Amino acid sequence: MKSLAIIPARGGSKRIPGKNIKDFLGLPIIAYSIKAALNSGIFDEVMVSTDDEEIAEIAKSFGASVPFMRSESTSNDYATTADVVTEVLSEYSDRGIEFDIIACIYATAPFITADRLKDAMHILINGKADSVFTCVEFSYPVLRSLVIDSKGYIGMKWPEFKNSRSQDLEKFYHDAGQFYMSTVEAFKKAKGFWGEKTVPVIMSELEVQDLDTPTDWALAEMKYTLLT
Repeated sequence: MKSLAIIPARGGSKRIPGKNIKDFLGLPIIAYSIKAALNSGIFDEVMVSTDDEEIAEIAKSFGASVPFMRSESTSNDYATTADVVTEVLSEYSDRGIEFDIIACIYATAPFITADRLKDAMHILINGKADSVFTCVEFSYPVLRSLVIDSKGYIGMKWPEFKNSRSQDLEKFYHDAGQFYMSTVEAFKKAKGFWGEKTVPVIMSELEVQDLDTPTDWALAEMKYTLLT
């Protein structure tokens, strides 16, 4: 089983300039994803897909390969992760290189560890799933959500759960946005990382943080420091 780790990292971030290579506790943030992928020892190649020469040079300095630059069509604001991965697979195929398993690891995901990646790979190669990705439980019970009506009054979306204990309510999860792993066959069939048999890798809230604002960045550094 030949496996490939793809780290998408285009330039031109608008909300946080230089986001993919911004300093995170002493290292460019992309270095954490590269190091986790390399240290896992489960990938035949760890590559960075970028349209930015500076990102490419930094990625290579930490051991990733950048065999080709990302095209203009997958570097705009409308290109999806699936578009990027599809392009990468096509470029390798044109070079006579095929893979059985692919992982997409985000460049701004410093909480990813080699062990998490190995756990996901173990799930795939043992036939329990055709795709795996990270999830985290919603911090507050979704079934006790509040909504505001057209007159400005607030009430429960599902009033039947008004007196239910939190521990008795169904748990809900959301994508943690850290990494996705799949067989190539399942990815192509689903045109994405949500295959017919998708299994979650559940993260704790301490291991998850959006990185869209300077406040998010500060919180992520605080969480990372607590974990290490």
